[in-house]
Amino acid sequence: MANHKSAIKRNKQNQVRNARNTHIRTTMRNQVKTVREAVAAGDKDLAQQTLKLAVPCIDKSSTKGVIHKSTASRKIARLTKLVNTLG
Repeated sequence: MANHKSAIKRNKQNQVRNARNTHIRTTMRNQVKTVREAVAAGDKDLAQQTLKLAVPCIDKSSTKGVIHKSTASRKIARLTKLVNTLG
């Protein structure tokens, strides 16, 4: 357990950041999963709609520092390629 005032504050800040990062990461993964499920079902319109929702979510997680910008770029590229295979 932290003894110094600054260490206690640091622990509180880390808990808040951890909760925020977890929420952003979980939301992003759920969006990606809905795109993949739509592609697996063969629904082109639904896949394109969910992709439009997933891309900003991935970008946001990259901007917030939850994932690396290269990882975000790779995820977006692969999802877009996957959706385009339906067409």
